[in-house]
Formats: sequence, C-alpha cells, structure tokens
Amino acid sequence: MAPPILKDIVRQHAEDAAHLWNIYDRHLLNPDENPDMDAERLERLVERIDAHLDGLRVAGAAGVDIAHERFAQFPEAGELFVLRMLQPEAQRLSIADLDLDSVRTYLAAKLA
Repeated sequence: MAPPILKDIVRQHAEDAAHLWNIYDRHLLNPDENPDMDAERLERLVERIDAHLDGLRVAGAAGVDIAHERFAQFPEAGELFVLRMLQPEAQRLSIADLDLDSVRTYLAAKLA
C-alpha cells in the first residue's frame, strides 16, 4: 500500500520548483543583476530545484496532477518547466543535465 500523499506539501514542491527555476534561469540570462549569486549559492539553488522536483516525482501521479493544476492556474514558464520535468523521459534528469537553450526554446514555443 502506498503512503498517503500530503497534497499541500506536494503543491508547495510544485510552487517552489517553478519559482526557483525562474530565479535560476533569470540569473543565468542576467548574471550581473544579482552579484550575491556566487557559484556556491547557484549550486545550492540547483540542489533545491532538484529536491523539489524529486518531491513531486515521489508523489507519482498526484505530483503530476498537482503540477497540471498549478499550470492551469498560472500558465507561466516555471510551471510549464515543472510539468516538463515530470514527464517519463525526464524522470532521471537533474538541472545540471539540461541543455538550457533547448529548455528555453521549448518553453517559449509552448507558451506562445
């Protein structure tokens, strides 16, 4: 028997992953905007995004459903990014594995 899913916690994972992705991507595109974002902080940010994605993945179908709900409410790049990272072919990917140009192209095309 699977453990119960705490939907509020899973929703928080979805919200935080989307928000942190936006911060991460913005920093990479505009590195001079935040001089406090050094290599160590950037590494911790990536770890946090991966951890939130893992929390959603552990929740299984409920995690995907909640990510869909979030995107339906907020059809933004961060929420779409989270949905994409929950697809079966992305299950083993971490942020460090991503081709960021491809991710940005995908997000832009789907949000257009």
